[in-house]
Amino acid sequence: MPLAKSNPLLQPWNTPHGLPPFEAVRAEHFEPAFEVALAQHRVEVDAIGNDPRPPTFDNTVATLDRSGRLLDRTEWLFHNLGASETSPALQAAALRLAPVLAAHDSWVVMHRALFERLDALHARRDALALTDEQRRVLERFHLDFVRAGARLEPAAQRRYAQIMQRLAELTTAFAQNVLADESAFLLVLRDEAEMAGLPEFVRAATRQAALDRGVTDGLLVTLSRSHIVPFLTFCERRDLRERAWRAWTGRGEHDGQHDNRPIAREILGLRNEQARLHGYACFADYALADTMAGTQAAVMRLLGQVWEPAKARAAQEQRDLEAIARARGEPLPLAPWDWRFYAEKLRQQRYALDEAMVKPYFPLARMVEALFDCAQRLFGLRFTLRPELRAYHPDVQVYEVHGADGTLVGVFLHDNHARATKRSGAWMSSFRKQSRNGGANGGEAVLPIVINNNNFAKGAANEPTLLSFDDATTLFHEFGHGLHGLLSSVTFERVSGTGVLRDFVELPSQLFEHWLSEPEVLKRHARHHRTGEPIPDALIARLHEARHFNQGFETVRYTASALVDMAAHALTAEQAPDVVEFERAELERIGAPAVVGMNHRLTHFQHLFAGSGYAAGYYVYLWAEVLEADGYTAFKEAGDPFDPEVAQRLRRFIYASGNSIEPTQAYRAFRGRDATVQPMLEQRGLSGSGV
Repeated sequence: MPLAKSNPLLQPWNTPHGLPPFEAVRAEHFEPAFEVALAQHRVEVDAIGNDPRPPTFDNTVATLDRSGRLLDRTEWLFHNLGASETSPALQAAALRLAPVLAAHDSWVVMHRALFERLDALHARRDALALTDEQRRVLERFHLDFVRAGARLEPAAQRRYAQIMQRLAELTTAFAQNVLADESAFLLVLRDEAEMAGLPEFVRAATRQAALDRGVTDGLLVTLSRSHIVPFLTFCERRDLRERAWRAWTGRGEHDGQHDNRPIAREILGLRNEQARLHGYACFADYALADTMAGTQAAVMRLLGQVWEPAKARAAQEQRDLEAIARARGEPLPLAPWDWRFYAEKLRQQRYALDEAMVKPYFPLARMVEALFDCAQRLFGLRFTLRPELRAYHPDVQVYEVHGADGTLVGVFLHDNHARATKRSGAWMSSFRKQSRNGGANGGEAVLPIVINNNNFAKGAANEPTLLSFDDATTLFHEFGHGLHGLLSSVTFERVSGTGVLRDFVELPSQLFEHWLSEPEVLKRHARHHRTGEPIPDALIARLHEARHFNQGFETVRYTASALVDMAAHALTAEQAPDVVEFERAELERIGAPAVVGMNHRLTHFQHLFAGSGYAAGYYVYLWAEVLEADGYTAFKEAGDPFDPEVAQRLRRFIYASGNSIEPTQAYRAFRGRDATVQPMLEQRGLSGSGV
């Protein structure tokens, strides 16, 4: 049987909306499919580069934009399955394919004939009568090629390609090692003494986790964030909290097969060499050159505005927590595994508020309804569940998304539950990106297929999954990314959806979080999972009163991670240091309180080392927070969180424009001016008397 007829990845996807044929795909299909797809893309790229006609936007840029569609769909499916529903066979294939795919990417951007055509068009772009989007696409493609080595000398190009292949291998291994450590840790609680302090919602989630893993004689705590954070918050057993905390913070830091220390060190060294080939002193300078921030100095100015106030706030919080521990006759000094435990006691005392009180009003299904309702009221979108459309796992729900006029906008997949075959964290991705440059000759509309992944602990059988307020915020955050992909309305895939500068990409996601806190949204959707009663006004008031609670802790953890990231990628020596010792020394240098810690230690910092997207870029969440805190005040000034005029501008310039508009200009078009930092400081309780 011919390969194309036996491999579903190489056949037309005659499925509803062109969804991947999930049920037919096996791990062994990918490598032969990539072989065909890569060869096809090489033919396409050669044809563009060797076209005897003079270069034009249409025969070079637009054609390049729609090339490689077989490769794209195969690669998106492969990487999404590797993150969301992996297997030993998929992981083995990923390790083999990582350098192959990286080598192909290098071949494309170093294709001399193709780059000469792009370079010629770029040099005379002012005379080409391009639309604004066409000019932006040409400039972005040209910069992509230059930043990936197109202008290097042949020997440097060969070395550059070797670096990128090795980095692809290392980042793939790094992510797989973190998943292995997370999957291997099992803390079984077998008696009431070990379960002391755990409220029923924690017991229900850990009971279900035990059943899922075949543990029949106790509750099971895994390293999923939706397990570990509640466990550290409520467990009365200090020794068990310490054991869980050490496993969580020690991922990737141990001898043996899954040791990420040498991997992270080699990645840092290779990135530094990559930057030097481009003429930069360090990787941070190279990475920041294509961001809104632009320089290390700009990033450090922003981080510096919150670092000292956050440390001062955290120091006061520590004193308050120690007073609680002292009053309970419990041991001091406070240890890192104690902070969340005593913070919850203080929150209960100060605001009459605890997770066990809040969670019943935040069942996952209700919060998903809230997402869709807000999207409808803001942008006219309607989400229709299609249960007959099966994805790669029974947990995944598939929705058709229609606009206010009934037109199909895209397809949305929602994968919300933690499992051993899924990497930790929360993220948005795509199986297909929006454009109007589809078909053999362009001009055909391509609808997006977008997925949100979360890692919420599944409720017990026949019981709902209950979210903390932080979980619900994560749900809204990722849905903001999802809307960025779904609402994209551009012609060219290169500037579609979330393909924006890294310190702009978190704006649509963080901005959408604000609607969760709106009282009218809470009253409509936050309903008790048993009684259906809306969340009481008094509880909403307490949630708002407590919004700055523990913000010193949270801000120090985030900012310490961003500062260590920047320091690690600002290294200029050819040989990177031991990452654990470097991290320790850097935290000491900046005065980071050890009892608070970091969001992510370097040995499991997947933002940095499972790919390059956030390397020298973890600061972007704070950069985007300046934009979103300022941006949301537009709705406050209008007096309506769903003001149609503001929502229309938000859709046009932030969610729909992708990278077709330079981001500073896009924000100004939405807001009418540049952002100011004060709303962000107020949002974190770090301004004026709040410090």
